[in-house]
Amino acid sequence: MSPVDHSAGAHAPAWIRSSLRRGLQGALAATLLAAASAAQAQATPRTAFVHLLEWKWTDVARECEAHLGPKGFAAVQVSPPNEHNWIASGDGAPYPWWMRYQPVSYSLDRSRSGTRSEFVNMVNRCQAVGVSVYVDAVINHMSGGTGGSSSAGNAWSHHHYPRVPYDTNDFHKPVCGINGSDYTTDAWRVFNCELSGLQDLNTGSGKVRGKIADYLVDLVNIGVRGFRVDAAKHIDPADLGAIIDTVNSRVATRPFWYLEVIQADGEKVQPSQYFGLDGNRANVLEFKYGAQVSAKFNGRLADLRTFGESWGLSPSAKGVPFIDNHDKQRGHGGGGNYLTYHAGATYDLANVFMLAWPYGYPQVMSSYAFVNSGSSYDASYGPPHNGDGSTRGPWDGGVSAPACFSQTRGGWVCEHRFRPIANMVAFRNATQASWRVDNWWDNGNNQIAFGRGDKGFVVINKEGSALSRSFTTGLPAGQYCDVISGDLVNGGCTGAVVTVNASGAANIAAAAYSAVALHVGAKVGDGGGGDPGAGAASVTFKATASTVMGQNVYVVGNHAALGSWSPASAKAMTVVPGTGSGQSNQWQATFSLPAGTALEYKYIKRDGGGNTVWESGSNRAFTTPAAGGSATRTDTWQ
Repeated sequence: MSPVDHSAGAHAPAWIRSSLRRGLQGALAATLLAAASAAQAQATPRTAFVHLLEWKWTDVARECEAHLGPKGFAAVQVSPPNEHNWIASGDGAPYPWWMRYQPVSYSLDRSRSGTRSEFVNMVNRCQAVGVSVYVDAVINHMSGGTGGSSSAGNAWSHHHYPRVPYDTNDFHKPVCGINGSDYTTDAWRVFNCELSGLQDLNTGSGKVRGKIADYLVDLVNIGVRGFRVDAAKHIDPADLGAIIDTVNSRVATRPFWYLEVIQADGEKVQPSQYFGLDGNRANVLEFKYGAQVSAKFNGRLADLRTFGESWGLSPSAKGVPFIDNHDKQRGHGGGGNYLTYHAGATYDLANVFMLAWPYGYPQVMSSYAFVNSGSSYDASYGPPHNGDGSTRGPWDGGVSAPACFSQTRGGWVCEHRFRPIANMVAFRNATQASWRVDNWWDNGNNQIAFGRGDKGFVVINKEGSALSRSFTTGLPAGQYCDVISGDLVNGGCTGAVVTVNASGAANIAAAAYSAVALHVGAKVGDGGGGDPGAGAASVTFKATASTVMGQNVYVVGNHAALGSWSPASAKAMTVVPGTGSGQSNQWQATFSLPAGTALEYKYIKRDGGGNTVWESGSNRAFTTPAAGGSATRTDTWQ
């Protein structure tokens, strides 16, 4: 996968990343990535995304600014934003999560996550910190049942949705249900009959395609940069291809398309039937990945040495792998054995593996707590909510940090904030140019290690005793922060520091059921991206900006010396006396930065309450001068 230029923090273009996956290495890969950076002001590719299941738009926006942007996530998948059926109790459970997958219209006026204006604000704020927004698009069907009220308080009835509008002629006829045997015997019924009683749209109709395209085009024009197509397996590839082509032809920026096509051997509908869509650029969710990784993390890790397409996975350039998703956590979507946060350290280690291993464009899961009882009640239980069913978000109440890490029903788990998972996103970004595995080692059982060229090295120990030995890492000499045990902060490491010698060897100790991960973006002494032995340069930032009472201007960027994109760590600037009029002034600050280093930065305005305003447009980018040199950046707020 790779989308086109999405935002200030755009990904490397599809043709570049696809080439890397086919094995381009060394100077050619570096040249391609450099070309991407020059064209898009993106020095480091963003190569993994997260699904924030059932988060409100206001909470997603804050999470982009506080965590996803600074940690280097490429994008966030949000729950379906359209008006949907409102169900107070499903399978006996309050406000079931799956009501979101029962559309009543394509209006963004009111879903469980918020309003249209809140959605637009979220998209803009996420893009400002380099995070694209992907939408879970439910276009195969409308709601189930015979009628009711919507999330916006509007009435609907069977085959009658006045706010689209759809009527009885817009649904597949004759009405039929999909039988279990149909999957291996009758593709027509899989495409044209109802999935779990949900009213199946006639996607062969020009009117229906047009209504769906209008909805998706509206989202792209707002700034949405990708679509997970829900239940794509139940849409004839010809119909879905026509919808995708229509959308692409009507928008300036082609969205990234990834399709839910659940794969099972022997079935009539297979992911490969969708590979040619979107001009041969469509991706598919790779359901075999999580099941196979789960089997090995419950079996023997050493077997993973050959893991990849030869195991029956979709081509890497087509696959969106995941350890678990919202369906598989609950045994839905065809069931299967998948690891979830309930597996504790084993789940963390599986995600470390996924983010280190060169396959696909990985999706990280972020859940709310659920009970693993296997009952319909627990499988349907909705997200944390207030008494009226409205979502109680992790950022509710003006808190300084989200209410995460609860594993009790009614709380937010936030796996994407578990340090082994969050910090491995930067590992994947830093190692993207070395799309290969080197220096594999295993003990024949559940201790493994491998490198990613000269960009990164990871050790995974899923045994009950500590692992300590010398490894050939392939990394350049230097000191590295173990990003599993700590964070790189202002060039220092809050966890273990590993020294790599001139021959690339290092003594590494990994505790039982833990991991160690080193990468060139986390070298102690430079905060990543620069050579700590290259010295420092003096850079003066000057920015002309208008502020209101209580606001100050800061500079923030992709280096620890510039706050690592965290608003709370941004570097303060001061007003230059006599340089402006009214509230428009020139702000200035001088910092010592690593010499000869490509950096990205932006200006922000922040008040005493921590409220932050980001400037719009692309990231600003430049390369610092040689050691001992100086430079001045003179900018105007954009």
